[in-house]
Amino acid sequence: NTLLRGKSNSGKWQVGSAFLRLACLVVAAGAVRSLLGQPSDSNANPNPGAATASVSAAPRDVGPSGLSIPRFVSLKAEKVNVRSGPSSDHPVAWVFQRKGLPVEIVAEFENWRRVRDSEGEEGWIVQSMLAGKRTAVVAPWRGDQLTELHGDASAQSQVQAKLTAGAMSEVASCDGKWCRISVGGYDGYVEQDMLWGVYPGETVN
Repeated sequence: NTLLRGKSNSGKWQVGSAFLRLACLVVAAGAVRSLLGQPSDSNANPNPGAATASVSAAPRDVGPSGLSIPRFVSLKAEKVNVRSGPSSDHPVAWVFQRKGLPVEIVAEFENWRRVRDSEGEEGWIVQSMLAGKRTAVVAPWRGDQLTELHGDASAQSQVQAKLTAGAMSEVASCDGKWCRISVGGYDGYVEQDMLWGVYPGETVN
């Protein structure tokens, strides 16, 4: 029988005999600290379980689907099983419990996609559970440090809010240096290298 070991703050249920990973990603709606109040608030990760800015602008390949690999997508459902191999016969390694989380597709096999999350963990998800909508988490590697959300794509523009590490956002656009995002009821611009879910220099429309 499958045994649920517990839920981490990264939105995953650990399953089976795998040990409970320590959470380094705080995924919470409204993880924002307003300037006027208190919180309502390249390369693969060499150390799985440690969140880093582990994306790079390395050349991409084209997978069997005709789409580039690697690439970012997001979870389509609140509950998504991640398996140890590319079939339903493989055991469930863990379960994502957060719709919209960004994941990086690193391989394809038939209708299965091998994905990597912001903690560096990898597993297989059936393609129908993934969406093309772009999302990102805010600097999960920064710990207690806050990230500024600006009114314009400039470090000199007014700061709208300060975002906690790991806040999940929707990505509206990126120009290679700045991304326009919405998070916790705020809308503004954050430096692109402060997001996990977009590549350095990538343009998103």
